Amino acid sequence: MSSQQRKARSDLPRKSTFKSVRKHEIHYREGVSFHPQLHADAQLLLSKIGIPEQTPFIPDPFQKQALENILIQDVLVSAPTGSGKTWIAIEAARHFLAQGRRVWYAAPLKALSNAKHEEFCAIFGPEKVGILTGDRKENPDAPLTVGTTEILRNQLYDSMEMGLDVDVNLVILDEAHYLGDPDRGVVWEEVLIYLPPRVKILLLSATISNASEISRWLENIRNSPCKVVLSLERPVPLNALFLAPSGELTPFLRGKKLFPQVAVMAKEQKKQKRRSNGEPPDFNRILSVLREFNLLPAIIFMKSRSECDKALASLHPAPLGPHEDGFDAELESYLEANPELRTQRHIDRLLNCRVGAHHAGHLPTWRLLIENMMQSGRLEAIFSTSTVAAGVNFPARTVVILQTDRFDGRSFVDMTATDFHQMTGRAGRRGKDKTGFIVIIPGKFLDISLAQDLLLSSPEPLRSRIAINFSMTMNLLLSHDPAGVVKLLELSFTPYSLNFARAKKVKAKLVDDFYNHMGLLQELGYLNEDGTPTADGKWAAKLRLDQPLLIAELIRGGDFLNLDPVSLAALIAPFVVDKDREIQLSRQLWKDTRRLWKKFRSMIYGLKPLVNFMIDRGFDFPPVSFWPCAATFLWTSQVEWDELIENLSADEGDLAMMLLRTADHLRQLVGLEDEQPALAEAARQGIALIMRPPIA
Repeated sequence: MSSQQRKARSDLPRKSTFKSVRKHEIHYREGVSFHPQLHADAQLLLSKIGIPEQTPFIPDPFQKQALENILIQDVLVSAPTGSGKTWIAIEAARHFLAQGRRVWYAAPLKALSNAKHEEFCAIFGPEKVGILTGDRKENPDAPLTVGTTEILRNQLYDSMEMGLDVDVNLVILDEAHYLGDPDRGVVWEEVLIYLPPRVKILLLSATISNASEISRWLENIRNSPCKVVLSLERPVPLNALFLAPSGELTPFLRGKKLFPQVAVMAKEQKKQKRRSNGEPPDFNRILSVLREFNLLPAIIFMKSRSECDKALASLHPAPLGPHEDGFDAELESYLEANPELRTQRHIDRLLNCRVGAHHAGHLPTWRLLIENMMQSGRLEAIFSTSTVAAGVNFPARTVVILQTDRFDGRSFVDMTATDFHQMTGRAGRRGKDKTGFIVIIPGKFLDISLAQDLLLSSPEPLRSRIAINFSMTMNLLLSHDPAGVVKLLELSFTPYSLNFARAKKVKAKLVDDFYNHMGLLQELGYLNEDGTPTADGKWAAKLRLDQPLLIAELIRGGDFLNLDPVSLAALIAPFVVDKDREIQLSRQLWKDTRRLWKKFRSMIYGLKPLVNFMIDRGFDFPPVSFWPCAATFLWTSQVEWDELIENLSADEGDLAMMLLRTADHLRQLVGLEDEQPALAEAARQGIALIMRPPIA
C-alpha cells in the first residue's frame, strides 16, 4: 500500500477488514475478477479525507448579508446543502422575537416540521414555539409557529375571508424550490401571492438557478424589494469518483471531460444503443470498497422501494457486530418506546449489517429510527429512494449513484439536474468531513454520458405550477369577487417563467379554468349567480381537501348522516388515496368487511350523477378503491397492526400514510361543528380511533 493510501485511511475509526471481506467475495462470486484498487489520480482525492479542525463558529459573508437584509426587506437565499441556511433562519427569528414580533416557519414535510419544532424548542424554549401540521396542533398562539406550507396557506384563506391582517411579521419558507414542484408548487405560489407586503419573507433553498427571476416577480407583485443572496461555494468540497466493474476506483472527470477510463466505457455503452440487462450490483463488493477506502458512511440511492429491500437482503454481516460500541443498547431503547417495530422485517439486517433501508414503504417510526441511527454515526450506509433527497437531514461522507433515471409517478424518465443535485447535495458532512464524495457505479440503469451532463449542469429554472381547484375557487370567492380572483391569478409566476406568447396563453387558460370551476359550483348551488358563496358554499369552503366537492355532495346527500365513528372514517378513507394502487385484500378481510362493501357501493352509486355531470363539463374523476375503506374500518375497530398488514398487500408506509391522511380529512369535518355537530363529533371520535401506535 502506498503512503498516499495510508494517509487516505488515517482517520479510520477501526482496523481495516478488507481481507475478511475479500474472502466472502471469492466465496460467492468465484471466477469473477474483482480487485479493489485505487487509480493514482483517485489516491490524491482520497488523501483529502479527514475531520476538519474544530474552530469557533464565524458566520459566512452570505449568512451575514442575508440576516442584515431580512430586517428591512424580503430575501431569497440560494446556497448549497449544508452551507448553513438554517443559521440564517434561527438568527432572523431570534431578532424578530426579541422585538415582540411573530414568526412563521413553513416546511414542505411533516417530518421536517417536527424536526425543526424540536430544534427551535431547544433554542428558544418550548413556551415560545408552536407546531401546526394537520395531525399536530400544539401551542398555536406561540410567537414562533412551525408548520407545513398548506397550513399557512389555509390561515391566509381565513384571514382574507374575515378581512383581517394575518398575525405574523416574518415568514420563513424552507426548501423554497418546492415552488416548482408539480404537485405542491401551487400552494407555495399561493402563499407568496396572498402574503401582505408588510410581512417579510425569507426563502431558503439549495437549488434555485433563476433566483433573480423569482426576485423580480416578488418585487412586482408585492411592491417591495427582494434581495437575492447567493453562495456557490460548498462548505464541504465535493469529488466525483467512478467504480469500474474491475474494482478500480478512478476519478469520474478530468476537468469537465470524462476521465479516460470512464470515457472508454461511455463509448462502449453508446455502441450498445441501449443499456445492458446485466446482473444487479453486488452490494457486498460496493460496501467493501467504500469501507476499504474510508468512504463510509454512505447513502446509496436506488430506483425503487423493492430495490432498496433486495439490496439490504443481499448483505453479509458487517465487520462491527451489534454488541460493539453500544449499538444494540441504543436500538433497544428505541424499541422500548416503539414496540411495534420489534417485528419489523429489517431488524436483523440493521443489527448485523449496520445498514438500513429508508423509503416511503416503511412506517414513519422506522424511518425516524434509521435517520437517528445514521445521524449518530451508528450505520455504515442506507439504501434509499429519493425521499432522503427531499428534506431529510442526514448527509453522509459519500453518495452512491447507480441510475440516471427516476419514476415520475407514471413511468421512468431521465433524471433532471435538479434531481441529481438534490441527491448529491447530501455528500459531505459539515464539521465532520474535509471533503465529500459521489461514487458513480455503471450498470443497466446508469447512462454515463447523462451522469456527466447532470453533474456539470445547473439545476433547471423553477416554473410556475399555479392551477385551479375547487377548494381554491370557493375560498378565494369568500373574500373576492370573480374579477378580484382573476387579478390575483394574474399575479402568478407564469409571466416570469415563460416567454410572452406562451405566458399569455397559459394565463388565459388559467382564467378559463377558474370560470369553469366557478360555473360548475354555481350549477351545483355552492355559489350564487354573482359568484358569492351560498350557505352551502361557505361550509364547503372549509373542506380544504383533495376532493372537497365529492365529500361536500356526500354530506349534502345525507350519506354520512348518523354514521358511527368507525364507519365514517372508513367511508372517508377512499378519497385520500391519490394513486390507483393495486392492493389485494385477503379472503378473511373480504369476509370481515362484507357489510361495509354494501355501504361503500351505495356511496359510489350515489355519486354517479355527479361524476357524469363533472365528466360532461371536462373535469376528471379520481379513482376510488375499496381497500382504504376496508383497512380503515378494521384499524378503527381495534384490529392489531400485524394482523392488518397480513391481510393486505400494501406496504406499511402506504397504509400508515393513508390512515394519517384520513385523520387529516376527518379534522376538516370537525371544523363543521356549527353546521353539522353530529358529523363533527363522529369525526372527532374517528380521529381518536385512528391515532394509536404505530400511527400515532
